[in-house]
Amino acid sequence: MNLSENVDQDAVLRARTMLLGSGGLSVEQEIDAYRVLAEVSPLTYLPKLSKALLSFGYAQEFRDRPDIQLALHAQAAAAARRIGAGEPRRTEFLIRALTAYQHQLYSAGRRVDGFAICEEMAEAGRQGFKQGQVQSPVYGHGRLAAVLAEEGRHREAAEICGRIVQAARSEGSADVSFWATVEWAAELDAAGFHDAALDAFAEMVDADRSKLVAGSTSLAILTWELVRHSQMLDAAGRRAGAGAARKEALGLLAELGETGERRSWSDILSWWTMLLGLSGRAQEPEASPRAPAPPFGSTLWSHDTRQAYFDSLPALEEETARLTEAARTDPHRHLPGLIAAHRRLTIRSALHRENRTHRILKPLRPLFDNGVALARRLDDLGAEEGRALLARALTDRAMFLLAAKQYGEAYDDFLVVTTLLD
Repeated sequence: MNLSENVDQDAVLRARTMLLGSGGLSVEQEIDAYRVLAEVSPLTYLPKLSKALLSFGYAQEFRDRPDIQLALHAQAAAAARRIGAGEPRRTEFLIRALTAYQHQLYSAGRRVDGFAICEEMAEAGRQGFKQGQVQSPVYGHGRLAAVLAEEGRHREAAEICGRIVQAARSEGSADVSFWATVEWAAELDAAGFHDAALDAFAEMVDADRSKLVAGSTSLAILTWELVRHSQMLDAAGRRAGAGAARKEALGLLAELGETGERRSWSDILSWWTMLLGLSGRAQEPEASPRAPAPPFGSTLWSHDTRQAYFDSLPALEEETARLTEAARTDPHRHLPGLIAAHRRLTIRSALHRENRTHRILKPLRPLFDNGVALARRLDDLGAEEGRALLARALTDRAMFLLAAKQYGEAYDDFLVVTTLLD
């Protein structure tokens, strides 16, 4: 039986007439027309139908109707799945629709369904590469790596991140992105492959030294990288390497204090907050499928994990207030816990602020100042961990001051750090 025998030819004629008409159509009318025509000309109209459904799902009128957004994006994904292999952009259309669909599923708390869509995205990318529709064998894999990390499946996430980095290199890219490399190193480290994580991070630092000479990265970015590298080296017991990285960072801070950046940079706060958040991952609860957590080191957080992370700010404020009172009467017992809670609060607040505005100095400085004051108080008590915690608090504040372009103060803080640790 011919497909056209199952289609209302009058409806097809009306749909074609509507689309050819001179009057403007609403998105809903376009969608209705594309639905009809997709049955008789799928190669032409299924991509148009998927694109229109996707766009309609983002309409302002549905901003507060996640149920409608989810339904429209599910339909967009269903239409994209039906696009034939003869469409050269099939993989692109499909992954674009699936990306929106999984976002709505995670927003709705449907993590199992969302995860299945992320797996489908990765498989679509693999097939699209085999068919010559996309240039990378890991096209569409990024979200799968992030959601694996959210569930504590770091070994699997690291494997995908490594393939993403290797694919970028094999494509002849002279510059694998900061974001891809940091995520790979973060997942290697979380999976227990500490030496491999250090190697990956060191390679990025080396590349950025060359980029700094060429004028394609900033002094601040390289400083943040060197400081994070020194923390990783310290954790691995490589004291000499950590000290050398700190010395190099101090030299960059000295240059910034004297002459500022070598050229103007518009917005680089995300580099700072990414590495700050990563530095605090060890103090956060471990992720698991039953208790997902943010994929520190990735930019692709799920909506539900992001929401839970920032919704915990009031509870952390209450905890720090309670511990502050307790530490007044028994500092030896409660100051370490207060310092830990306060740092978690500070990191959350910094990430939250950077997501909302670039004005960070006035609202965030009291948090970093208080972190230093608490650590200094513990050190003055002669606590064994006091010196290390003071160095960490001063490092946090120095890197914050660097982000806020208070270069002289950042140098002064970090000079003390090198004295404490080296």
